[in-house]
Amino acid sequence: MQWEGVNEFVYVAEYESFTKAAKRLGISTAQVSRQVSALEARLNTKLLYRTTRRVSLTEEGRVFYERCRVVLDELNAAEQAVSNLQSKPQGKIKLTAPVTYGEQQLLPLVNDFMLQYQDIEVTAFLSNQTIDLIEGSYDLAIRIGHLHDSTLMAKKLSSRTSFVCASPAYLDKYGAPQQLADLSQHHCLLGTLDYWRFKSAGKEKKVQVSGPVRYNSGYSLVDAALKGLGMVQLPDYYVQKYLASGALVSLLDKYREPKEDIWAVYPHNRHLSSKIRLLVDYLAANLSRP
Repeated sequence: MQWEGVNEFVYVAEYESFTKAAKRLGISTAQVSRQVSALEARLNTKLLYRTTRRVSLTEEGRVFYERCRVVLDELNAAEQAVSNLQSKPQGKIKLTAPVTYGEQQLLPLVNDFMLQYQDIEVTAFLSNQTIDLIEGSYDLAIRIGHLHDSTLMAKKLSSRTSFVCASPAYLDKYGAPQQLADLSQHHCLLGTLDYWRFKSAGKEKKVQVSGPVRYNSGYSLVDAALKGLGMVQLPDYYVQKYLASGALVSLLDKYREPKEDIWAVYPHNRHLSSKIRLLVDYLAANLSRP
């Protein structure tokens, strides 16, 4: 079998875009298009539907893609195994993660990782926006919750739990809510959303809340809760030390929302290097600890 055009076709199929495939391969869009067209001519089969708005696989293209992906994955694994025997991890890693999670949980572990592999350099951009890894040339992203981008590979690293809590001073003054309906009678400290999430009768439930402040800063919301301004719902890494000390009290525990998974996601890359694999495995091992 001739391999010309196969890599280009696989990337176009996965990204549903000639432009994104070209960017990932480091070649021009025109070259990708020529290679895929030549492959279709060689096979005498139309592999892709092309419109001005999207690219999708034909039935023949889907069959061909699935077989090619298996072969390429095995070839890449073989190449990587040989490479890992010959060299130690080195070079640059560019990653992105949510701001607070990155600051508190992720980057301290990245620093520990770099102490073990001192020939690796890391650039991290923390943002609560979902960043296009291809456009930004990122090797890795940390994302929380449900994943939407099917073109990315993913590995679960850990999970997080959100707590509704308030200070003892607030509870002494206003009492503790017992049911979700009681929230309408309380001062709820808001972040970027107008609702809090819970689990009721086995299903996720969103409850509209209101209160005296709205901050897009978890730290500021914690401070407001500690000072008795109201109740707050935040992930564990914001509040766990205050719950442990008694400065905050956990509320409505029987309605606590399901845990959200935390993922490492990266492009479906046939040249995924040992340094990225090592970092992902390191994060998975350490973030999953209690």
